[in-house]
Amino acid sequence: MKETRVQYATGEIGKTVAGRLLPGTDLITGIEEICKANDITYASIANCFGSFQEAAYMYLVPQEESVVGAGYGELFVADGPVEFLNGTGVVCQRDGDYDTHFHATMCDKEGKVFGGHMVKDKTPVLTTVDLVINEVKHVHMYRDYDKETELIQFNPKAKE
Repeated sequence: MKETRVQYATGEIGKTVAGRLLPGTDLITGIEEICKANDITYASIANCFGSFQEAAYMYLVPQEESVVGAGYGELFVADGPVEFLNGTGVVCQRDGDYDTHFHATMCDKEGKVFGGHMVKDKTPVLTTVDLVINEVKHVHMYRDYDKETELIQFNPKAKE
């Protein structure tokens, strides 16, 4: 039987912020600005959808030189309009600043569905992004270098 390994910290949901990112606002920068304005350090993005002028994303590809055999490939930019069907992520900290890890499912003007890891400062809102942010309390949520995978990974820790 294969070993089950997990890493977690238990906290609770604090305040909930319902928001809208306005046209031209970058997806991840907008999420982080809402968190900053509401004194939220760590959060979960519960619901998120809308449209983009263009969308910059990456997805996993085989990489023989990687310890785990895969890594993010090249940056893709989907020309708009892009329908943003669903997104989810965690608002974390790294080196004293926000580091939001966010994945999205989208479709282009022909209805082709695609998605992946979203890239900060490269995905401006077209008409709206509607979202609900849930603050996570009593847990430190970091994104740090992981020696085992040699990648930046989610690293939740219990608050002392």
